Amino acid sequence: MKRVLIAEPIADAGVELLRERFEVDVGLNGDLAEEIGVYDAIVIRSATKLTAGVLERADRLKVIGRAGVGVDNVDVETATRRGIVVANAPESTVVSAAEHTVGLLLALSRNIPQAHAALKEGRWERARYGGIELDGKTLGVLGFGRIGQQVARRALGLGMRVVAYDPFVAKERFRELGAERVEQPEDVYGAADFLSLHLPLTDETRGSLGKKAFAQMKDGVRLINAARGELIDEDALLEALRSGKVAAAALDVFSAEPYAGPLLELDNVVATPHLAASTEEAQDRAGVIVAEQVAAALEGALVTNAVNIPSIRAEDMEALGPFVPLAAKLGRLALELAGGRADRLTLAYYGGLSGYDTRLLTVAALNGAFQGRADTPVNYVNAPLIAAERGIDVHEERRRSSRDFTNLVRVIVRSNGDEVRVAGTTIGNDNRHWLVSALGFELEMELAPLLVFFRYDDVPGVIGRIGSLFGEAGINIANMAVSRSRRGGKALMALSLDSPPPESLVEEMLAEGFVDGAHFISLG
Repeated sequence: MKRVLIAEPIADAGVELLRERFEVDVGLNGDLAEEIGVYDAIVIRSATKLTAGVLERADRLKVIGRAGVGVDNVDVETATRRGIVVANAPESTVVSAAEHTVGLLLALSRNIPQAHAALKEGRWERARYGGIELDGKTLGVLGFGRIGQQVARRALGLGMRVVAYDPFVAKERFRELGAERVEQPEDVYGAADFLSLHLPLTDETRGSLGKKAFAQMKDGVRLINAARGELIDEDALLEALRSGKVAAAALDVFSAEPYAGPLLELDNVVATPHLAASTEEAQDRAGVIVAEQVAAALEGALVTNAVNIPSIRAEDMEALGPFVPLAAKLGRLALELAGGRADRLTLAYYGGLSGYDTRLLTVAALNGAFQGRADTPVNYVNAPLIAAERGIDVHEERRRSSRDFTNLVRVIVRSNGDEVRVAGTTIGNDNRHWLVSALGFELEMELAPLLVFFRYDDVPGVIGRIGSLFGEAGINIANMAVSRSRRGGKALMALSLDSPPPESLVEEMLAEGFVDGAHFISLG
């Protein structure tokens, strides 16, 4: 039975979900680096650090489940190279984080914490702690992902104008929510009365709010950060707060936690100890979601929240899901027909598929293509890396029209000027995988675990001779499809078999000379 380590506490419902299917250990008994080698999965929160050194000792590890949004404490690059899925629970804390941000926004505008503390100490200081209204003010949002969008929605409900920057979010989404989209962070700085951070932590964003950024902001801007402490140069913020350039700041996160630095000494700083995701509802959701992701990874199902695999939105899954295994089979078939050689792989999507994000289908095709052709196990995580290491250019094409099919997937393999093309679709309510073209010939045949392809001259007797040879070898032909370019020209025969043919059968066919070439392919 597969073993799962729950290194940090998660909701009981998540623990029970995993215990029903796997052997589960809760809590560490010693050093993580010493223990991790016996586990197939690990569930963590923010305290456990999965460094490259730890992951190098995780010989069995298939999946890392992070019960929360960020994965800053995981070396995702090392995990990806080792084929380890890294999954999180991005939706679990969205509402909690957005509500906490709005709470900080209100506290900042009305000096609620300072007035509360003064009154508790016996001081009635109405004049000192008067605030400003949010209505009519501009909220600048840096990072317009799930949380940023929910903050914007709530701010608009308070009568604020929202100006947001995020180059990775479609323009339509800004319009749907009523937010103004700008092209550069500097455009947000110049417009914002209040600035809220919702950026991911990357090499580019780390410390990005420093002296230069503060200089570009309005005098008296108010700053809210419930995202990542490392986004802000805290020394520069301290200077800006003391000078009045930044009128006030509300901080839930810090570059090093727990924090006990000089920012806490300022009366114009509101601070909370990393509470944005700390609601009962968020913690319960995170535990259950991450447990579901870990179970999916260990059982070979699709991991929808993987950070190192292209994800599919839940609403798109119904349309794209049936094409994931089809793309894998076509990728395998195309590379086998090309003799395992490729300089360039092109995935073309036709019809309704062209309107979706098809990156997961492309990864599925790569995963299928490289099965049995790499030194390490290949999966959806490391298949793109294997392509890059082999110098294979991978491209996607989308075309609205497909002459004969509602949806079509085509895989094109190019190598040294030669090209191999295969294409397929799904048929029927049960989404059977159908091969519709291969090697330049149109076919109609269900993709089966064992296939054989013959090219030959279109002359009488070839089909009968092939059938006789298979019968003499005791190999049953389950299905057959035949296609030709023109009468008397070249033809292609595709067979699905019930059992693998002996090598001597291939040699006999080639020796008799009535076929130009034969390809036996296992898609199992």
